[in-house]
Amino acid sequence: MINITVPTPDVTITKQADPQLSHIYGFTDFHLITRELGGIFMFYNAAGELLFVGKARKLRPRIKKHFEDTVSPIKNHREEVTKIEVCVIEDPVDREIYETYIINTMRAKYNVDKVLYK
Repeated sequence: MINITVPTPDVTITKQADPQLSHIYGFTDFHLITRELGGIFMFYNAAGELLFVGKARKLRPRIKKHFEDTVSPIKNHREEVTKIEVCVIEDPVDREIYETYIINTMRAKYNVDKVLYK
C-alpha cells in the first residue's frame, strides 16, 4: 500500500470581516501566494469543510481565476469560501497525485473530476 501524507500548507489566507477592503470576495492577502511557483490549493468554508481542491503551474493567477471565471466549478459557491490553503509543489506528477488523493480522502464538496467515491 502506498502511504501519502497531505503536505502542510505553505500559505493560508482567510476572508476578512470587512469585504470592502478587497474586490476579490473579501480576500486581501493574495500577495502572500506565489505568482511563479506551482502547487495545490484548497478552498474551505466557515465550518472547515473542504469545498474544492485544485492544482496549478502558477498558483496566484489560477486561484484568482476561480473567483472571476464563469466556468469555475465553484462559480455559484464563491461566497462560501472563507479560507484558502496553498501548498507549493513544483513536480507536476506530485501535484496530480496530491490533488486526486485529497479530493477522494477529504471528499471535496465541489470537485466533480477525479472523484473515485460515489
